[in-house]
Amino acid sequence: MSGERVNDASAADDSFDELVGDPAEAPDAADSTDAAVSTPAAGGGRLAVWRSVVSRNRVLWISAAVAVVALVGGLLVGRFVMAPASAAADDAPAPGLVTVPVEFGPLSNDVTIRGEVGFADPVEVKIDTSAISGPAVVTGQVPALGAELTQLSIALEVAGRPVITLPGELPAYRTLRFGVSGPDVVQFKEAMRSVGIDAGDPADNVFDEQAANAVTALYAAVGYTGPESEEDGDSAVRAAQESVRSAEQALSTARAQLASAGRDGDAIARADLEVANARAVLQGARDNGASWDEIVAAQNQVATAELAREQANAAPDTSSERAAVDAAASQLSQAQDDLARARQQALPALPAGEVLYLTELPRRVDAVTAERGSILSGAAMTVSGATVALNGSAAEADAKLLTVGSAATFALPDGTEHAATVTAVEPGTGGESRWKVSLEPAELTPEQISQLQGTNVRVTIAVGATAGDVLSVPAAALTAGPGGETRVEVVEGDPRDPDARTRLVVVETGLSAGGAVEVRATEGELAEDDLVVVGR
Repeated sequence: MSGERVNDASAADDSFDELVGDPAEAPDAADSTDAAVSTPAAGGGRLAVWRSVVSRNRVLWISAAVAVVALVGGLLVGRFVMAPASAAADDAPAPGLVTVPVEFGPLSNDVTIRGEVGFADPVEVKIDTSAISGPAVVTGQVPALGAELTQLSIALEVAGRPVITLPGELPAYRTLRFGVSGPDVVQFKEAMRSVGIDAGDPADNVFDEQAANAVTALYAAVGYTGPESEEDGDSAVRAAQESVRSAEQALSTARAQLASAGRDGDAIARADLEVANARAVLQGARDNGASWDEIVAAQNQVATAELAREQANAAPDTSSERAAVDAAASQLSQAQDDLARARQQALPALPAGEVLYLTELPRRVDAVTAERGSILSGAAMTVSGATVALNGSAAEADAKLLTVGSAATFALPDGTEHAATVTAVEPGTGGESRWKVSLEPAELTPEQISQLQGTNVRVTIAVGATAGDVLSVPAAALTAGPGGETRVEVVEGDPRDPDARTRLVVVETGLSAGGAVEVRATEGELAEDDLVVVGR
């Protein structure tokens, strides 16, 4: 065995010599080296060999050194760091019950949306300039941003004519003149009544003479002259008046001619007198005993006188004169009708381009595109309600939980909560899935309005709330009993103690909001800050 080991050692030396080479057989390197270096002895040669091996395999030796350092470091960490941690884990207490305290206070279920703060119901103001003969040049009365338009305000002046603001929903779409009728006439009469001008009964939808006269009063109230009547209106009235006078004269002449063509009153009187005298002679002859021939002669005189009287009483033929009177009367009636129409056409009218109907006055001017001296085209300005509104949107599922009148809150710039009320919940239009939600904030100061205008705020809307303070627990604390009843498990003592005692309390649930559930004990006792189990 010892011989084999010696042979093995020799073999190893031979292998090493093959790796590094035999120093005795090495080239005459000493001849080319410094003269101070002499040929090494047997021990010095072995050291030189090792130095040569190290210099040729520097990277290999550095890697080996790093591995040794890492090994030693790992042993030290395991000895001084991991051992204490393991000991601490061994000393950790056994897991206990996971509990939360019972809360007492108001509970509400909320829907949260984002809302834009702005003035309510913005409307683009467009003015009808089609009736203006020349260019629709803005000549004045351009409102400033933030100005308020009230009833009888001048929203703008175009081509020297005012655009008067009046309360109403229908836009002005036609000129109101005598004889027209419709809902726009009713709106005009109602608007006039609201500003103290009597334009007639609004129940009558006809624009009559009283309504036309109210137009003149309207323009006087805003300091402008009334609209011009239709072209040649005054001359038409004057011509109609002249026609009436001519017809009246013609009728008077025809009536005189008819009177002169009638019976002669004097001739009839004379005939009556002749009849009376003849009858008197006849009676005298009879009374005096005259002869028969004298009596007959007297009778003939009476008959002659009566015949003459009948002829005097006979009516003459005045058919042509009567026809002339009728024609003159008809011409007078026609002239009077023409005069009435001319006067009606000359009555004041209200052009559509000189009135602006707006709902919920006063209105605030948010933007103005019209400029003095420019030709009006498109929208002249944008106005909105004088009250601030919150407008946002909600998913359909959330929107259906909201109702008009629901209470809401949002944060003011200083961080305080401010109240608001839902005023409208409307489905999305044009295929939009989100619903429109409108809210009205509680009264704000001018400074707050200025700070909030145009901002986007977080709005919280309560969709369900308890009537005051209630007990509530997390939904995870509720369990079902064998009979379907709802229970909570209350811990008595330290919940960290594995042997802590618990008791079951049967509860009735109420509003659920934000993961919490309103509870009321029906069997057992439950109070604020009691610890209920939510996990083990």
